[in-house]
Amino acid sequence: MTEAPPAPAFFTPGEVADMLRTSRPAIYAMIARRQLPGVTRVNRRVLVERQPLLDWLRERRAPSP
Repeated sequence: MTEAPPAPAFFTPGEVADMLRTSRPAIYAMIARRQLPGVTRVNRRVLVERQPLLDWLRERRAPSP
């Protein structure tokens, strides 16, 4: 059995959009409104740090009825 590759430390806006099942423009709008945690800019490139994003998703999770 082969091991899965380690999860990346940073995600691109496209990867975050896929995870959240939304569009890239929606992710960029959330970034502009400072609604998304862990955003890092490297020159013109935008990256989202994995752990703050996963923690944020965990906090926003609705309890199951």
